[in-house]
Amino acid sequence: MGLFGGQFANVVEWQEFRDDMLFWKWSNKEIKKGSRLIIRPGQDAVFLYNGKVEGIFRDEGSYDIESDIVPFLSTLKGFKFGFNSGLRAEVLFINTKEVLVKWGTKSPVLIPAPGLPGGMPIRSFGTFTCRVADYDALIEKVAGIRQQFTVDDVKERITSMLDQLLMKWIVNKGQNMFNLQVNAREIGQGIQEDLDMEMQKIGIGITSFAISSFNYPPEVQKMAEKAAAQSMIGDVGRFQQVSMGEAMANGQGGGTASDMAGMAMGMAMGQQMAAQMGQNLMGAQPGQQPGYGGAAGSAAPAGAPQSQGGSTSAPNFCPNCGTKTNGANFCPNCGRKLV
Repeated sequence: MGLFGGQFANVVEWQEFRDDMLFWKWSNKEIKKGSRLIIRPGQDAVFLYNGKVEGIFRDEGSYDIESDIVPFLSTLKGFKFGFNSGLRAEVLFINTKEVLVKWGTKSPVLIPAPGLPGGMPIRSFGTFTCRVADYDALIEKVAGIRQQFTVDDVKERITSMLDQLLMKWIVNKGQNMFNLQVNAREIGQGIQEDLDMEMQKIGIGITSFAISSFNYPPEVQKMAEKAAAQSMIGDVGRFQQVSMGEAMANGQGGGTASDMAGMAMGMAMGQQMAAQMGQNLMGAQPGQQPGYGGAAGSAAPAGAPQSQGGSTSAPNFCPNCGTKTNGANFCPNCGRKLV
C-alpha cells in the first residue's frame, strides 16, 4: 500500500485489517491514474473529498478507480487524470462485521440497599456486541479527526457510562439484592437500550448487552451462602447443630464456640444414654428386684415402700436421667417419682 511516486499508480486497500478495528482511513497524497481499489469481505469503502462523502462502495472486489469509481462520485464525475496530476481524496474503510467485546466494572458499583448507608458494593462482568451503524454520524463525530477507531475506543466510552446504568437498572429490576442473577437478562436489556441511544450519536450501534455474573464482597457472599444453607435445612435448631458440627470437624472456632459445641453434644449424648438405660430397666424380668440384686422375697430396707406382693419396686437407677437412687422414692437428681 502507498504512493509509488511520480506517474506510478496506487493500490488503495486496507492491508492490515483487524477484527477489533471499526474503521481505518487511507489518506495518501494523491490517487494516480491507473490506481485500483480493493474491497475485501466485511469491508465498505467510503470516498471522501474535502471532508464530504462522495460515494460508498460495498461490493467486494478489485476496481479501476478511473473507470469504475470516479464516474459514480458525486462531485467528481468529470474528473480527468493527467500524467502529473492525481485525485486528492481519502478512502475510509469500514468494518461491517458485528464485534463481540468483553466488559467489566473497573471498581465496585455502590448499589443502594436497605440498612447499608454507603450502598452494596457490587462488581459485574459480561459481553456486548457493536457495529458501525451510521456512516454520516461516524464521519462527522469521529472519522473526521481520527485515522482509526478500535473496539478499545468503544469500550472506553461504554465503561464511562456503565456504573450509572448498572445502578439505574439494578434498582429498577433487581428486587432481591442477593439474587440479581435472576433479573440479569432484563437488566442487560435496559442497559443495552440506553447505551445504544448514546453511542448512535457517534454512529456506533450496541446490538446486545449480556451480564455474565454479579460479584459480591467476600463477607456478603459468605452470609448469602449461610442463608441458603439454612433455608435448605429448614430448621433453625438443625442449622445451628450443623454449624457447630462443621466447626468441630474443621478444628475451627476455638474457645467459647468450640466449648459450647462440645457441651451441647455431651448433653445430647447423656440424655440418649439415660433414656436407653431407663428402657432397659423397664424391660427387666418380673421376678427380679433390680434395685437390690437379691432374690425375690428378700427383705427390703426399713422405710422402703412395699408393693402388694410385699417386695419393693424402686429401681437402683433413675429411668429418666440414670442417677443412682439408693432406694429413694424420688430421683435425687431430676426429682422424678420412682414408685
